[in-house]
Amino acid sequence: MSDTVINPSRQKGEVHLTGPVLFFVNPGDAPPIINEARKRQAQKHFLFHSNLFEISGQPPIFWAGPALGAPAAVMALEKLIALGCKDVLVYGWCGSLAPGLTAGDIFLPTWSLSEEGTSAHYPLATGPAADEDLRRQLATFLQQEGYPVQEGPIWTTDAPFRETRQKVQEYGRQGIMAVDMEFSALSTVATYRSVNLAAAMLVSDELHHEAWRPIFASKVFKKKSLEIFLAMSRFACNVT
Repeated sequence: MSDTVINPSRQKGEVHLTGPVLFFVNPGDAPPIINEARKRQAQKHFLFHSNLFEISGQPPIFWAGPALGAPAAVMALEKLIALGCKDVLVYGWCGSLAPGLTAGDIFLPTWSLSEEGTSAHYPLATGPAADEDLRRQLATFLQQEGYPVQEGPIWTTDAPFRETRQKVQEYGRQGIMAVDMEFSALSTVATYRSVNLAAAMLVSDELHHEAWRPIFASKVFKKKSLEIFLAMSRFACNVT
């Protein structure tokens, strides 16, 4: 590991994360999740430009977020790891590149094609991927909870307004099923720092049609998004 000028660290008086972290990246999920944390009388801790809640239990679990885009998400993840986190569950949204993956479906990324600029600063011998064991456990749990899931590769981009038709079609032909803005960077950093990370995403829009088909503004989508987050929180209680 090369010598860096600034290293993430746990400062005096900061919380020690003794349980898994459920990390939501999308700001659209923040209001209902924060409201849910308050209902549970969760203890709030400082997390730069974000939120960190401690949900009581044995062991406790922690909710963190939002942090949109690879740089912000990685800054938050680095701090969470410095605070002691060893297991990270990421929750977010993604766009579909595949006809078989429809808006409202749940998608668990296996590995990622990176077109974001953050992960290149964390050199690895392997490409960005979820922790296989944690991902399989999460998939099994969600299915047992009544939520069918699909799994496969994802494309991570910094530029959602430059998701061209050519790229959508080409990556779809390559078998890449979805697109997001954080996964490749987060999974790279998790591997680099030797922590476990898996993600689940709710498909918010479809890009593979002639016209873009978003559903993320609908009440049904927002309700399901909170449901999936809370299901992942129940799963986190059993991560050891």
